[in-house]
Amino acid sequence: MAKHVTVRWQGELDFDCTDQAGATVKMSPNPEAYTPSELLLAALAGCTGMDAASIMSKKKVEVEKYTVDARGEQREDHPRSFTSITVEHIVEGRDISDVAVARAVGLSAAKYCVVGATLASGDLTINHRTRIIDAEGERTCDCVTIGPRGQGLAHYAEAEPVAPPTS
Repeated sequence: MAKHVTVRWQGELDFDCTDQAGATVKMSPNPEAYTPSELLLAALAGCTGMDAASIMSKKKVEVEKYTVDARGEQREDHPRSFTSITVEHIVEGRDISDVAVARAVGLSAAKYCVVGATLASGDLTINHRTRIIDAEGERTCDCVTIGPRGQGLAHYAEAEPVAPPTS
């Protein structure tokens, strides 16, 4: 399965990225557009979010609000590559199963997310966390870490979700 995007220069440091279907995203160092490194974080958050949302739906988790927050640390020196990324899955609802959410996030991170798998094959550590907010309160969990320091997909394939969140 092949994917294709075209990036067209719009002047100065502004570019438009268009996919095969014609959807366009603006890239620029200006605040009204994404920078390429922000798009990388967005791609990771969107990819894992889509997987986890699909899995939670199949597990009948009644999600009212779902946000994926990706934060990355970059080197100071060029090419300013990411050294670590933390992806926090924030799930809100009335009665959320910690186990189902942790399993959905773990499966996305360790099996389905192509963006995470690609990034983890290099020298990047990606930590997936959950924050659940429901009638019982708020609780967090570190679910799975993939790709530490060049171990790449070998570690990725062995990644297993950790215990469900605790209060």
